[in-house]
Amino acid sequence: MHPEKHLNPVQKLLLALGALGVVYGDIGTSPLYAIKEIFFGHSHLTFTPDHILGVMSLVFWALTLIVTFKYVVLVLRADNDGEGGVFALYGLLDKKNLPGALVLGSILILAAGLLFGDGVITPAISVISSVEGLEVLTNSLHAYIVPITIAILTGLFFIQSFGTDKIGKLFGPIIAIWFVAIGFLGLRQIIGTPQVLLALNPLYAINFILHSPFHILLLILGSVMLVVTGGEAMYADMGHFGRFPIRLSWFSVAYPALILNYLGQGAFLLSNQHIIAENIFFSMVPSWELVPMIILATLATIIASQALITGAFSLTSQAIALGLLPLIKTKYTHAEHQGQVYISTVNWLLYAGCIGLVLVFKTSSNLAAAYGLAVSGVMLATTLAMIQIAKGYWHWKPVVAYTLFGSLAVVDVFFLIANSLKVFQGGYVPLSIGIGVLVIMKTWSWGRKVIREKYEKIPTMSMGQLVAIKKEQQSSFPRSIVIMTPDMVTKKTDMVPFLEEVFWDRYGMLPQHLVFLNVSIEKEPYCDLKRYEVKKFFEDAQKGSIQAVKVRFGFMEEPDVESVLEGVAAHDQIHIDDDPAQWLVHIAQERLALASDANFFQTIRYHLFSFLSKNAQTFDKYFKLGRKVRMTVESIPVRFD
Repeated sequence: MHPEKHLNPVQKLLLALGALGVVYGDIGTSPLYAIKEIFFGHSHLTFTPDHILGVMSLVFWALTLIVTFKYVVLVLRADNDGEGGVFALYGLLDKKNLPGALVLGSILILAAGLLFGDGVITPAISVISSVEGLEVLTNSLHAYIVPITIAILTGLFFIQSFGTDKIGKLFGPIIAIWFVAIGFLGLRQIIGTPQVLLALNPLYAINFILHSPFHILLLILGSVMLVVTGGEAMYADMGHFGRFPIRLSWFSVAYPALILNYLGQGAFLLSNQHIIAENIFFSMVPSWELVPMIILATLATIIASQALITGAFSLTSQAIALGLLPLIKTKYTHAEHQGQVYISTVNWLLYAGCIGLVLVFKTSSNLAAAYGLAVSGVMLATTLAMIQIAKGYWHWKPVVAYTLFGSLAVVDVFFLIANSLKVFQGGYVPLSIGIGVLVIMKTWSWGRKVIREKYEKIPTMSMGQLVAIKKEQQSSFPRSIVIMTPDMVTKKTDMVPFLEEVFWDRYGMLPQHLVFLNVSIEKEPYCDLKRYEVKKFFEDAQKGSIQAVKVRFGFMEEPDVESVLEGVAAHDQIHIDDDPAQWLVHIAQERLALASDANFFQTIRYHLFSFLSKNAQTFDKYFKLGRKVRMTVESIPVRFD
């Protein structure tokens, strides 16, 4: 359900305020290091008026074209039942089986992996860039920057398991204060050096591009990418706030504040003022404001990091629901907001990655070399998918879709090429994580497909034959049996799930009530209005019943099957004992084995899948089974050929 529906204007304004903290924390803290990296990074750009105006023009038009035009105006239209993000695009492509869905699906999975890489880098670079303000205060504090950063990150990751609802209410106001502060900080410089406004003319950006050596231009574009990192968050978080609040907070606060601050940094450089410790942002801050600004910047970067961490939790939860990752223990941290989750495994992997990056790279400038590649890859993947979305859902003419998004894809490609130069300086970090996640997701989906195919080959009786046995049976097993099935049985000619054959062979009779229950995680966020689908095959007051039930969950929902079973018992169309103590839930657990003639590639893939299976949460625990109802588990051998 879209969060902005049925809300009054005041509620939408409050959502817009909340969006400032969660959606724009990352992009809002980019001024701390983006311009610094352009001039003091690997390009070593000199402080000439042409260079400064050219860079400021590139920054302005990057924010305008990539974030404002592509994301705010166009991509936010591509919602999947109100949700956004790479997996929402994945679901939209799959729904209509749009052209290139298989290839684009793999690209989007890789993009999801890159977002995990982004989730490792963002907290590290954001927090350390704010703590580096201490160097401007006094150089004697330089040795404490890394320990303070590690302490802040440790505290941040430690509190994740408690949930972020209460602290989240402070996000919006703090980031709002941050945007106002950086806006006025930049405006003060612009008033003193107004010629920086010439950078709004795109000719300065074009002239800079045409007259810069190609290698230097790529280095600078790689740093300019830092300006738009976090722009993809507005699409990923659309389901939490809605399209209108996100657009309102961007156009009214975030966008103007960022433009003012970036142009202010350009004005500061044009005025030839002294730069302390190569830190342009904090050098603009008057000495009496420095300590409050460092504190505010630290709070803002913590919030930016928090958004990326919770985003990684949501991304993992969605991937599990879509069958791209094994079942991992998930804790829901808010009773009313099912999107607020905590995943311990992901949390501590991110923490280890962040601390490792801080210890290895030590400065925001060094970390910037690892930053940007992931975001540029995600942005290109989004643009490519949008071509098919525009044609398939918005009914654009192909020439319009290819021309518009093709042009934006060209821009994304240039940024991706520019950031590819960072691979050996640190870009290998998000790239390795992205490829690793892609391999894991592809291996897991492959393994589950093999198991499913093996199960389908096990010979069983048809539903018609089962019904015939039920009609002739004089006595029944005195329980209601619920058999979990991978697919819903819909016709009498369909084969009965093999677990029923196991039950029949073991007891020689059928239960009073037999329910074939299929739990389906849909490629849409919520399924509130179409939760159940019921198919009756047999019903008799004395002999009982046979029925198939399909229960749907959206990929944003908590799959509590036991609670659903209680709902099944209360359903008018379904016959089953009212007392859960009289139910017996029957599930299968595969026992994996590798064929003796498997080749090297098959062996590697099997061992990876086997490792993931052994470390995954079991089916019954993930789907909240076994708390009230009794359950049996059959171990079924599966050989990988």
